[in-house]
Amino acid sequence: MLELAILGLLKEQSLHGYELKKRLGDTLGPFSGASFGSLYPALRRLELAGAITSADGPSTAPAPAAAAIPMTGSLGAERAAFRSRRRPAATTSTASGSRKRKVYRITERGEQLFEELLAAESASSDDDRTFSLKLAFARHLPPAARLGLLERRRAHLVERLAQARAGVRARWDRLDAYTRSLVEHSREATERDISWLDQLIEAEKTGRLSSAASKEGTSL
Repeated sequence: MLELAILGLLKEQSLHGYELKKRLGDTLGPFSGASFGSLYPALRRLELAGAITSADGPSTAPAPAAAAIPMTGSLGAERAAFRSRRRPAATTSTASGSRKRKVYRITERGEQLFEELLAAESASSDDDRTFSLKLAFARHLPPAARLGLLERRRAHLVERLAQARAGVRARWDRLDAYTRSLVEHSREATERDISWLDQLIEAEKTGRLSSAASKEGTSL
């Protein structure tokens, strides 16, 4: 699902690797576990597939400032120090005065792949992290697909809750107070998630959710 996250972020804005990793954390929270060790291979795979392109762009970091030349009181020594400072500066500086970083952009093929990954139905769609990721980009789905995503997630949680209750009933008397508390906490969390999904589904059916998302998008 890392490829889906990358394409979703690049769909909104071209980014270099460091910005992309930071945006993964800012936007996707727990899913941001992506390290540079997994991010750059994923970028390479997407680039080889023609889903993204890259080009050198200016870094957002300013060029390091030159240190002051010490005043020694000797004109010859100060001239020598000035000449020694100019030589390395000429070989390390660029025309813009800053280092270059590779900037990644999504392609038309990448747009298509993003839509395919976002709309795909699979067993992994029931995974908590996968659902959270898809919901983060749900505004790019057609209304029927958004509703389907929410309803499938609700059905999965209802089944999870029923299985958990059945399993706990069979061994409730053997659980200590701490384990019972943990079981109750998990049950309540799942019930809250189902209630939250009920609200989202109702808002999606009436169009309130998509309307609010559109207004927020135009105000940015």
